[in-house]
Amino acid sequence: MLTIDRLNRGYEAAVEALLGESIPAGHWEGELSSSPLSTATAIAALQLVVRERPERATEFHRLIDGGLKWLAENQNVDGGWGDTILSHSNISTSMLAYASFQMTQGISAFPETMKRASAHVNERGGFDAIRKRYGKDHTFSVPILTQCALAGLIPWKQISPLPFELGWLPHSFFKWIRLPVVSYALPALIAIGQVRHHHAPSWNPLVRWIRQAAVKPTLRRLSLIQPESGGFLEATPLTSFVTMSLVSMGLADHPVATLGVKFLVDSVRPDGSWPIDTNLATWVTTLSVNALRSDALPDDQVDLIVNWLLSQQHRQVHRYTNAAPGGWAWTNLSGGVPDADDTPGAILALLKLRHNSEAVQLAVEAAIGWLLDLQNSDGGWPTFCRGWGALPFDRSTPDLTAHTLRAIRAWQSCCNPDAKAPILARRAERAVVAGFAFLARTQRPEGTWFPLWFGNQFAADDENPVYGVSKALVAYRDWGRLADPAAQRASNWLLSAQNCDGGWGGNLRTPSSVEETSLATESLLAVPAARDACRRALDWLLDHVSDDSFRQPAPIGLYFAKLWYFERLYPMIFAVSALSRSLENADRLVDSIPFDSNMPNDSRPVVTS
Repeated sequence: MLTIDRLNRGYEAAVEALLGESIPAGHWEGELSSSPLSTATAIAALQLVVRERPERATEFHRLIDGGLKWLAENQNVDGGWGDTILSHSNISTSMLAYASFQMTQGISAFPETMKRASAHVNERGGFDAIRKRYGKDHTFSVPILTQCALAGLIPWKQISPLPFELGWLPHSFFKWIRLPVVSYALPALIAIGQVRHHHAPSWNPLVRWIRQAAVKPTLRRLSLIQPESGGFLEATPLTSFVTMSLVSMGLADHPVATLGVKFLVDSVRPDGSWPIDTNLATWVTTLSVNALRSDALPDDQVDLIVNWLLSQQHRQVHRYTNAAPGGWAWTNLSGGVPDADDTPGAILALLKLRHNSEAVQLAVEAAIGWLLDLQNSDGGWPTFCRGWGALPFDRSTPDLTAHTLRAIRAWQSCCNPDAKAPILARRAERAVVAGFAFLARTQRPEGTWFPLWFGNQFAADDENPVYGVSKALVAYRDWGRLADPAAQRASNWLLSAQNCDGGWGGNLRTPSSVEETSLATESLLAVPAARDACRRALDWLLDHVSDDSFRQPAPIGLYFAKLWYFERLYPMIFAVSALSRSLENADRLVDSIPFDSNMPNDSRPVVTS
């Protein structure tokens, strides 16, 4: 039975769990899933260092052996590996793990593991399947094949050469060409392009001469864009690919390789595995703040979080992507890159915590300007940089567009921009019109939007329209536009996607998860005809809070190049957000009408236009 008391108890339990995850500095760091793919690439990089520098064998063999043991213990029953221990096997991770066992002579130590892995990659189509999976985007297919070549599994000539000599050119040049790698992958372009040239130079003497002349200057550029931590994007795979490429060329002592190795050694976990990235501290902190009710955080923690978030805003042109000042990255660490999802999240969190602060208002104004400059000509927002081309992370995407629209709305509501920043306010008004036009234009006929950074492994093509629709609907809600035809189509579709148990998965007929159920519930709370659906969903969610299973994460996150991850805090954060919003709408949810949690799906109401 759904009652106010039950809602309150569930919310308080979820809040207690979430607050217990904050660190003494006040914010949240979270914990990303261990990654078979990251572990395989780190092992390969360290093994190559051992070959070039035998004196480091004792130091690194412990890490290599620990990683191999972890991979063997976490092999899926079909013989392959997924991107997390909860993920289905895929050809990319399976091939990288197989190559790592080959490179380290793990074939003799783990013969049964290798036998099953060999059968799996052959059954999945081997190298051709990797090329097919990534198509024209060479950002990840070429690095995977490079590790396979370093393991002796494939000839170098079968790997597409990357035009690393372009790294010699000014950054502004890249937006005018259709480079077969995306904007964040310049380190891979340089290092992997060079290793391919080193082992299999072009037959064309002019191309060969140009590339040889570009080796030293592009290595200097690689040094300039490497973060202080050594980790490019704080990502183990990208850093591993760069490191193994340099070491393979005899550059084990190059500063980039040395710093990359240090990053890998510092990133290993006690169980022998590596995560996909160091952390999503900024992202999970802003998500947590925006999920909690205003009175949930003590004043001293509010001060700590506000000051910490303000200190994370990028104040200079980013040396990696050339992004202008004003945005936030997903992490506070040096490898982060400002983007159009973390920046709206930070805006919403700061305005929620301290909207009257002059420092906050100035930071938010700079961030709004940054986002407006990033908006594409189609009205939507991309992830990192405007004008990079037609590859996924450079295209406009509905979830980022919706998040940005919410941030602009919060800024308008809190900061009186018409008086304080009239020019920026007028730009924002035009951007909002274009943003909603983009959402209406990109909505699928059935009412869905597909996000870029989230998916569902149980859905067709790994897509997660429940996430996309939920994020878009809250933008329509915040702007008072739930009566728009696009919002009504989205609400209807989301209601139709609810499972018989009351929860939601990523798409129709996919298993319910805490994350997706929470997102869908929160987005539908303001839709009058969705009341009974929300009550059933809250009953499902509160059951999971009461037995503590709401802490179990699902691998719904997509990292660069379609890499799955899960974040331990996601289910707690999303549950808190849904329950918080439910309490604000409790008068519409809880009344004297009996609530039957076993109501069949075909009894659900739908929104009509």
